[in-house]
Amino acid sequence: MNTHTIDTSAPAISADAYDTTAFHADADAIAVVTNTTAPDAVALPAPDASTAELLAAAQEAGRRAVPAPLAETALVARPLLRRVGLPVPDGPLSYAVAPELTIRYARPAASAVGSAGCLGDDDTLLVTGTLRRVPWARTATAVVVLATAPSGPVLFTLTPDQAVLTPGGNLAEEPRDDLHLAALEIPAPKVRRISPELLDEARLRAALARAALIAGAAERCVELTVAHTAARTQFGRPLSRFQAVKQEQARLIEEAALVRAAVQAAATPLDTGGAAAHFAVAAAKTQASASVAEIARIAHQLHGAIGITRLSPLHLATTRLWSWRDEDGDETTWAPALARSVTSATLWPTLTATP
Repeated sequence: MNTHTIDTSAPAISADAYDTTAFHADADAIAVVTNTTAPDAVALPAPDASTAELLAAAQEAGRRAVPAPLAETALVARPLLRRVGLPVPDGPLSYAVAPELTIRYARPAASAVGSAGCLGDDDTLLVTGTLRRVPWARTATAVVVLATAPSGPVLFTLTPDQAVLTPGGNLAEEPRDDLHLAALEIPAPKVRRISPELLDEARLRAALARAALIAGAAERCVELTVAHTAARTQFGRPLSRFQAVKQEQARLIEEAALVRAAVQAAATPLDTGGAAAHFAVAAAKTQASASVAEIARIAHQLHGAIGITRLSPLHLATTRLWSWRDEDGDETTWAPALARSVTSATLWPTLTATP
């Protein structure tokens, strides 16, 4: 069995320099990526991996600042494609939830009611609009799009070369590209009508994938900070021996543990679906996004000036934390959703139930 590796040996790599062509070269390949933040490889999980295993892989990808859409592929795109019965392409995949697209049917059906294009002889679509800040769009084999057609929610796939791509990036220089569509025809075999519940699941999967990445990057901040304070000396003794430093490290470890626990607790509810999934994922993303500020603050404070330089591996973790905090909904988005998912009658059983 072949192993294809993406080796990024430089301390920091711009988004345009990422090479994900070997992410999954063929069906017999084990897709792995190496990064200078950790010399090991992160394998793309098997298609039949459990949600807990997928979350663990995404967390590890976040810890190692893997320059590839592992979480987007494994936790969001592939499960959605399998759910609707569409083929799962090899290679890196991305996703976009885009209710703002303008969609009509390419072959309008004769009808005396409604505007032209509101009904179709088949599900072939004409799509116009912009998919904004699509993760890793320029390197994706396919993008899974969830939108609203005249008949209701739909899921379809497209390739980046079918759109006009405007390159973009987040603070960590990960690709976040805009895809401009102008009456793009999506053939019926690539379109599936979906339920509102599956559309909700897509949003939950995206948020939980981002929370898992945050959990991994938070763990990396802990590792780097503990190592730095143990090695750095001041007034003849290691920084880690000072009481104030110990207290800050304890707070850092606590915040990272909160995020990790919230993410792990969401694995089973996501498989179950329903109100339990909404509660668990909302709790995970709320906690993950809310903890970012404190985790990054403590890590940089204890590193001092060296931590903000590109020579320090800390920036690979903290710039991702700051970026991922806002993506797929920040804490101000998910906290109200968390509150709405419980009532006075269900709050206490929800908080005390064993996952």
